[in-house]
Amino acid sequence: MAYPQYIPGATVVGISTEDGVILGAEKRISYGTFVVSRTGKKLFKLSDFVGAGCAGMIADMQALMREIAANVKLIEFDLRRPMPPNSVAKLMSVIMFERRYFPLLTQVIVAGVDGAPNVYVLDPLGSVIPDEYAAVGSGAEIAIGIIEAGYDRKMTLKEAKELAVKSIKSAIQRDAASGDGVDIITITKKGIQEESMPFKQ
Repeated sequence: MAYPQYIPGATVVGISTEDGVILGAEKRISYGTFVVSRTGKKLFKLSDFVGAGCAGMIADMQALMREIAANVKLIEFDLRRPMPPNSVAKLMSVIMFERRYFPLLTQVIVAGVDGAPNVYVLDPLGSVIPDEYAAVGSGAEIAIGIIEAGYDRKMTLKEAKELAVKSIKSAIQRDAASGDGVDIITITKKGIQEESMPFKQ
């Protein structure tokens, strides 16, 4: 897919295993040929067992994530139990579809653990596609090739994290809109762990 010059680029990946889910994203925020920031955050914690990674307009993704996180807290408070990832993805789908005439310019990977690890991909109009692994953003074509070549459902979380980092680094080498480090979120039945790996291109 050819991206218009004014749409920010990104590389975000999600990989599920039998033990949990890995979300990864690079840190560069660019607007056309201008690098706005080298320390951007494109991964978000939505609940204790659900996270999301976004590619697209920074303002749109931040507004969407704030709204979803607030709604998830309210729903969990009302139900008195954790909200499963498929319900979070469906809630996000409804909110994005409601704004279809003036869409939020962001692609989203929702990932979480509810018995089994789950990964869902959403486009700006709210379509939801479940998958074992996914990549979105301007570097997705390169990253998904690396993931497909090395993916195994029975791989460990450490191997999945290494594969996610490798795929993002490969995309960074070919996509000028991606770069400046990798953020990783690991989601298991024990909760969410965040880490960051800065590096120079």
